[in-house]
Amino acid sequence: MRHLLKSRESLLNEVRERGFSFCASATVQAWLLAQDELALSDWEVFADSWNGMPLDQYMADGGRYRRRRYAVLSAKFAEADIKLEPHQPHYQSLDYNELNGGVARHFEAIPTAIIQSHSMQQTLRFCRDTFSQLKPGQNWHIEVHQFRIEANLSEVAKPTPEGVHRDGVDFVCVMMVKRENISSGTTTMHDLQQNTLDSFTLTNPLDVAIVDDQRSMHGVTPILPIDSHLPAYRDVLVVTFRAINDTSVS
Repeated sequence: MRHLLKSRESLLNEVRERGFSFCASATVQAWLLAQDELALSDWEVFADSWNGMPLDQYMADGGRYRRRRYAVLSAKFAEADIKLEPHQPHYQSLDYNELNGGVARHFEAIPTAIIQSHSMQQTLRFCRDTFSQLKPGQNWHIEVHQFRIEANLSEVAKPTPEGVHRDGVDFVCVMMVKRENISSGTTTMHDLQQNTLDSFTLTNPLDVAIVDDQRSMHGVTPILPIDSHLPAYRDVLVVTFRAINDTSVS
């Protein structure tokens, strides 16, 4: 199966040409393990950290279906370390999030042990190396989000309640962590006029979507429970990178 794995150069070329790329689990696993043979040694603990997250209290649609945690990090050009920054609110302008933007949103911090885990650190390293090849010589402001969308029959569970959107950053990585008892949740890719370019479903742990947020928009269709008597949810890790021009990263 090795010959079916996507090369890093193919990923970079797809993002340069199309503004996005889908990378299947086997390929992402191979890339992470090539960086560090222990990259996924704590994946089970990492994935379990999505359990017990608080509800998102800022849902302007009144939804009670989204749970999340959040962290801010930084990376300086030509330095290997990715630094955890002091906890701070998450902010998006209404230009990028008409539903929930325009206010400082205070989310619970991702536990430091999870930020420092092999799984998270190697995912962040993969993102930094990829995005630094696409936009060289940058200092990066990095935001990391754990999302759980819970599906039930009482409300529509929307992974992107703001609809087709941009995040207001340079690059986005969306990694599937777990799908449990759900259908749909299809990622749709669009140009800046919202014309549909492609669609795919992040199904397996480590399936990844890489998005050039300056050149494309994305959304995800609502999820539905397969068996309404059992827990049903979609867990993803979203990592955003925004280039900053000053010499200090914050």
